[in-house]
Amino acid sequence: MEAAFSQAGAELRHRGNMPPMPKHQFTCEVEPQYLSEQSMPDEDVYAFAYTITVTNTGEVTAQLISRHWIVEDAHGHTEEVKGLGVVGNQPLLRPGESFQYTSGTRLRTRSGSMRGSFFCVAEDGERFEAEVPAFALEAEGGPDGEAPPRVLH
Repeated sequence: MEAAFSQAGAELRHRGNMPPMPKHQFTCEVEPQYLSEQSMPDEDVYAFAYTITVTNTGEVTAQLISRHWIVEDAHGHTEEVKGLGVVGNQPLLRPGESFQYTSGTRLRTRSGSMRGSFFCVAEDGERFEAEVPAFALEAEGGPDGEAPPRVLH
């Protein structure tokens, strides 16, 4: 009787307000940073680093295969970047595992934004995209040149 009650409770929790966990899903967090020491404002060159943490929040082991970025400066100049992997890696992530890397970009203006996605393939053959929400790149900051991280909505 107790086993049947536990099973019924699990079914009720599953049917509740919370949707079931996606089978294939990576989530991405971003921390951008202005690099004053690599920037030349007099020449309209502003350097930024961004640290990306990709976490497999799905139920199946999957591999990050390629990246697609859209970088836009304050004047609306857009650059598209596509390539295999990230910093020379195509990480294979089991459920719950994360991969973190840091890369960079340069803008012609003091501010801009980036957004993108990662193309991934799960071990069961399913293909999916992991979206990276738009985030701000801003040269303004404190005395150390660091701008506070912001995610654009």
